[in-house]
Amino acid sequence: MGKPKTERALADNEARAVTRMLRISPQKLNLVAALIRGKKVAAALADLTFSQKRIARDVKKTLESAIANAENNHQLDVDALVVKEAYVGKAMVIKRFSPRARGRVGAIQKPFSHLTIVVREVEESA
Repeated sequence: MGKPKTERALADNEARAVTRMLRISPQKLNLVAALIRGKKVAAALADLTFSQKRIARDVKKTLESAIANAENNHQLDVDALVVKEAYVGKAMVIKRFSPRARGRVGAIQKPFSHLTIVVREVEESA
């Protein structure tokens, strides 16, 4: 006897990918996530490929993972996918200290983030 199967949180025409513990502040990561929200996946991948931000590589990997999940696990059409959601969550913060003048200490915070990308299949309207 096992526990009952939980219902799927997403709709049948959606798939998602989550990347946890990215070493960047949520504020900086959200700038790149905002770049792809609501776009078709081909345009979003092109934007991330030519972005100057360092974290764009990791966001692109997460988007490619969401596309692969949609294609392989949910049999969705890759050409009809749109980035429905791209949101950032706050993870842990590593705290470090740096010595300052007159015996004081300066706190250094090294934040981590979570990234979730949800893609949705939309039917083309003529």
